[in-house]
Amino acid sequence: MKFKIMKSRFGIFFEILAVAFVIGLGVLWAMHHARAQAPVNADLTGAPTAAVTKATREDLYKQVTIAAEFRPYQEVELHAKVSGYVNQMNVDFGDKVRAGQLLATLEVPELQDELNSALAAEQHAEADYKNAHLDYTRLVAVNQEHPNLVAQQDLDTAEAKDLAAAASVAAAKADVKKFQTMVDYTRITAPFDGVVTRRYADPGALIQAGTSSDTQAKSLLRVSDNYQLRLDFPVTVDYVKDVQLGDSVEVRVDSLNGKTFTGIISRFTHDVDDNTRTMITEIEVPNPDLELVPGMYATVVLKVEKRSQALAIPTEAVAGGKKNTVYVVTPNHEIEERTVTLGLETPDKYEVLSGLNEGDLVVMGNRSQFQPGQKVDPKYIKVTSAL
Repeated sequence: MKFKIMKSRFGIFFEILAVAFVIGLGVLWAMHHARAQAPVNADLTGAPTAAVTKATREDLYKQVTIAAEFRPYQEVELHAKVSGYVNQMNVDFGDKVRAGQLLATLEVPELQDELNSALAAEQHAEADYKNAHLDYTRLVAVNQEHPNLVAQQDLDTAEAKDLAAAASVAAAKADVKKFQTMVDYTRITAPFDGVVTRRYADPGALIQAGTSSDTQAKSLLRVSDNYQLRLDFPVTVDYVKDVQLGDSVEVRVDSLNGKTFTGIISRFTHDVDDNTRTMITEIEVPNPDLELVPGMYATVVLKVEKRSQALAIPTEAVAGGKKNTVYVVTPNHEIEERTVTLGLETPDKYEVLSGLNEGDLVVMGNRSQFQPGQKVDPKYIKVTSAL
């Protein structure tokens, strides 16, 4: 009887163990199935972190630095158009002047005498014309009231004298204008706003007319328009094709504590010098405070070999060798090695011609810790261009 009872208890126990075993198998199967159905990239525990960035579309270009020099926008040597002695010198070098300002005067006494004589001759001619014209008009009036009373010859003679007197007045006025112009030449005025940069003569100095030979003619002053400067720089023949009117360039002036500003290309010669193989290019630079001085040097940073919206990646993402390759992180977070064809190289970016698509994630930095096919945890970093 006892034996039967023990046998029954052992049966129940084994049944319980069997049920527990079946349940355990079911739980294990469910966990395995759930793990199999989960996304591959859901569990990256233990996967190394990889710094990545995207292949993006950018405007790429190279930068070349060119030495440049400032010069006045306008500059002129002021000569006298008549010979004479310097009477007054109203300015000195460094003085700021306005257009039309009287800078110096010459003393030419004979010119004034000739002008006075011409004025006197003009007055005499006008008096003669007044008398001749009055005689003629009277004869015409009498002839109209009493036809045939005045001989036609007398009318013709009076008309001829009237016309001759009028011609004499015109000639006298022309002489006055000529000598007045010559006298005006003794006044040296500023042709534009600017700065006196040279003074060559003092009061009492004899100045030859500017129309004389170079060995005799002497300048009085030099005036430069320094309120607007020209910045000229030579572009080598290799980059002439990249120069366009209106393009912006960066300008750095080291002598002004490295001051920088943006300039716009105003003009270029359209001609390459045979000796230097360069083309002169120019920027107009406003200088209202006269901070910049002609003769100062500057450095121009010119953008060349431009690529608009090129596919670009950082240079540190590319491994050189027989072939240029990059590590790409695929959508399932695996490393894939790809060969790429590169184009333009800038200081920190490569133009990618083939091998990548926009938005692909490329590994940055040292690749020695990764292998193709390896799973990684990508960490996106934004790369800022140095340009």
